[in-house]
Amino acid sequence: MTRFSGLKTITLGAALSLTAGLALAADNTVSSDQILSALKPAGATRGLSVATPQVDPTAKAREASFLASLRNRKTRSLSLGERDQIAEIAATKPKIDLEIQFDYNSAALSKASMGAVQELGKALSDPGLKGSSFVVAGYTDAIGGEAFNQDLSERRADTIKTYLVEKYGLAGSDLVTVGYGKTRLKNPDHPTDAVNRRVQVVNMDTKTASK
Repeated sequence: MTRFSGLKTITLGAALSLTAGLALAADNTVSSDQILSALKPAGATRGLSVATPQVDPTAKAREASFLASLRNRKTRSLSLGERDQIAEIAATKPKIDLEIQFDYNSAALSKASMGAVQELGKALSDPGLKGSSFVVAGYTDAIGGEAFNQDLSERRADTIKTYLVEKYGLAGSDLVTVGYGKTRLKNPDHPTDAVNRRVQVVNMDTKTASK
């Protein structure tokens, strides 16, 4: 399968809030402090009074049970229904965008992106995020076939997880990987746009909000 050279860039993606997005290029690497701030749950900052929405205890328990079932799961073992459920939960959680480059048609990290991934490792190792579980979700643009893109997105998410575990000692059970291929495009109006090539990192827990 031949893909355009643009595929070698992938974005570690999401937003500081549910409505705002922040995309940062690898040549202007975001700091670990910025990543940490983006991934902290609302209300985690001391001294601020933040109104938090009421959460149905039953729904929260179901969410916690589902997330627990994902620990130590292989990326490719997730069903379509489970991937959709992860995306639904992730939509309400703290996230951040980073631009990560990979070798062409490959899951190997490029040297240009090492700084960004290292800053991510520092942030996720911070005591301020202790006790949280994170989803690392891979996405591609719409170029190429569905099966190829699905596999590529999964392998790239796994690459990020492996690096964080091996270089920063993060627990593998706290990092859930999932691939979405060319589904769930960030910019569906421009399906080949680089913003669609991303890996989304999401803080799935809110334990740190009360720390």
